Amino acid sequence: MAGVFGFKGCQKIRGPQIRKLLEAKDFILFDCDGVIWHGETAITGAAKVVSSLIRHGKNVVFVTNNCTRPRENYVHKFCRLGFTDVMLEQIFSSSYCSALYLRDVVKVRGQVFVMGCDGMRRELEEAGIPCVEEADEPGATIYDCALAPDVKAVLVGHDDKLTFLKLAKASCYLRDPDCLFLATDNDPWHPLSGGRILPGSGSLTAALEVSSGRKATVIGKPSRFMFECISSQFRGVDPAQCLMIGDRLEVDMLFGSNCGFDTMLTLTGVSQLEEAQEYKDSELTDKHRLVPDYVVDSIADFLSAFEEQEDPEEQSN
Repeated sequence: MAGVFGFKGCQKIRGPQIRKLLEAKDFILFDCDGVIWHGETAITGAAKVVSSLIRHGKNVVFVTNNCTRPRENYVHKFCRLGFTDVMLEQIFSSSYCSALYLRDVVKVRGQVFVMGCDGMRRELEEAGIPCVEEADEPGATIYDCALAPDVKAVLVGHDDKLTFLKLAKASCYLRDPDCLFLATDNDPWHPLSGGRILPGSGSLTAALEVSSGRKATVIGKPSRFMFECISSQFRGVDPAQCLMIGDRLEVDMLFGSNCGFDTMLTLTGVSQLEEAQEYKDSELTDKHRLVPDYVVDSIADFLSAFEEQEDPEEQSN
């Protein structure tokens, strides 16, 4: 389908074209890591872009698969990095959406075994969902450890304290066909400095899928459920009025495609233009869903569009 310029598909756009695109959109959805910040460093110009979008009346939300911190901590990080306009209600993390899924969709009645970090537990506790307490004796093994009763769901996410015992326990709970198997996201890895990588939630989920013989229900991107969470809290969201901006083709662009959004790849993160072009040229039609509609070097490219939008009278005052 044609975009606001009469074309779509891996198109590099700049000032006037960005301005025209923004004029056609009401909701702007941002990924965080690799898009608006790298770790504890904001992408140059990102805070000003977010502030300008909000000032121009755009609904701005943040959709992140990073499940390691609760939303309150995200608000603190945004503020710390200079994003002073961001409110709690604008943040949708995979751990927060997992809590909503357990509470509001499946209405879980029982405990949840969390194979993940403290941030995930805190989101579940905020939603009133009981989690299995980790209180094994030193040296305990799957042969002699206690298994909690009434476990109705296993939730897998990023876990930098993963043990073989945790994996074994989760596998045991999932032998019950009535026990739900959920994953915050299926990101395979995350980039670190110096060319190193950090295994993502998807790698842990894959291990548990093999040991349990079951497939997990993924809550975060590219699943549509994150958009359903947004729609439940922002009334009247029209997918045709949404623009998804991210840095991963297989996650952010596919999420946008699944939800019916226009998509934009920023080249400050994981995926690069050459990869997008390869997907565009692929004979496999499924790969075309990973192709961004638009490409920018950085969201700082938005700044020139805002400058052109300013009222000349306002600039002279």
